[in-house]
Amino acid sequence: MANTLELRPLTARSVVLSTLLGLHPPRIGARQAVRVGELFGIAEGTIRVALSRMVASGDLVQDEKGRYELTDRLRNRQTRQDESRFPRTRPWDGTWEIAVITAERRSPAERAALRQAMSALRLAELREGTWLRPANLSRPGRPEIVQRQCTFLEGRPERDPAALAAVLWDLDAWTATAGDLRAALDQADTLAEQFTVSAAVLRHLLRDPLLPPPLLHSGWPGPGLREHYERFEAAFERLLSEHIFA
Repeated sequence: MANTLELRPLTARSVVLSTLLGLHPPRIGARQAVRVGELFGIAEGTIRVALSRMVASGDLVQDEKGRYELTDRLRNRQTRQDESRFPRTRPWDGTWEIAVITAERRSPAERAALRQAMSALRLAELREGTWLRPANLSRPGRPEIVQRQCTFLEGRPERDPAALAAVLWDLDAWTATAGDLRAALDQADTLAEQFTVSAAVLRHLLRDPLLPPPLLHSGWPGPGLREHYERFEAAFERLLSEHIFA
């Protein structure tokens, strides 16, 4: 089960990173980080070494007061994570957004960065050079690398849109994993187990295509999985408020 759910070992780095990703603003003092580590039985020295390594690797920076903050790259991840928890959608009129790659010369690095950006925008690749999704998401804008390499159009498919969505996204697999994660979160007894499963839930929510209801089967588990996660998150925030940031 652990392998299929992509449960990752609980480490000092994962505890610090997951805690910061849940904080707004994502900032924590060294002593506070140590106290969070204590909740999971992680020694002070291990947490402090993790903090130093995360600064060296570009995951964290220190402000003028010595507090640790996420770098811009991980702040972007926090934004995507927040959007996956609280999707910003709009009424769907059947229109799809279509991105066609029109840049003629692209380096391998640019190709890889574009693919990552398109996935973050929850577009799916119909064929090489063509990405699309239902136009039901409210976005403040698109990344510069996407704007530079793509031309965006709007249209409606001639085929059944639900059938097209099923081709673009493996909805059955997403549903099955969501059910397993929900059960795992219910069955987790210790804080460490709950924390590990909740991190896997967040990773899974990042892969939710956020399709409009007409394209989803009855009983789509996305909302239920979010509700389960938010209950854990609320309990963990209370714990931090009472014992770490008091």
